[in-house]
Amino acid sequence: MIAVIDNGICNLRSVTKALEAVGAKPAVVRTPAELAASGAKGLVLPGVGALRDCVGSLRATGLDAAVRNWIAADKPFLGVCLGMQALFEHSEEGGAAGTAGLGIFPGKVVKFQRPPEYKIPHMGWNAVRFVQPNSPLAAGLATEGEAFYFVHSFHCVPADKALVLGECDYGGVFTAAIARGRCFATQFHPEKSQAKGLQIYRNFAVTAAGA
Repeated sequence: MIAVIDNGICNLRSVTKALEAVGAKPAVVRTPAELAASGAKGLVLPGVGALRDCVGSLRATGLDAAVRNWIAADKPFLGVCLGMQALFEHSEEGGAAGTAGLGIFPGKVVKFQRPPEYKIPHMGWNAVRFVQPNSPLAAGLATEGEAFYFVHSFHCVPADKALVLGECDYGGVFTAAIARGRCFATQFHPEKSQAKGLQIYRNFAVTAAGA
């Protein structure tokens, strides 16, 4: 059983279908009580759109604390797109003041600054190089580069480089995935990345099953 947070602005159906495709049993949760009652071994935080709305929804329901506690307990966690950006302290998204994240990891989320030939948002397929080759999330994937699907205008800059699991080059290298313990997150969308994306979800499901 893997719980998937519904924060109202996520591609929920795509994520749950991907989990089902790899043999997991997704349970959609909207409150800490539903998460506790689910008996889930793993937790997924997906998200699309605006980070402020994503984090605001988590705080409104109390799931922000539930996510912090889950990760602090080293339970299997997977953040996807905004679900990765939300883990950091602050984002440039949202005007001059920016947007406060959950602050689980030190670091920031910044807007792409690229030459004009690189269109923003960064949208489409791009290769990810895994720099933690022994990470369970990267099992069965080529460390030198696998193609995944991206849609984003901002990217994460972890303060601790040891957090970086995968890197991507789009007019300059940026962090495409992070990992620490059994906490993982990807900037790309595994559920939109065909066979290699399903391998990500399969690896996460295996990690959750062994928790």
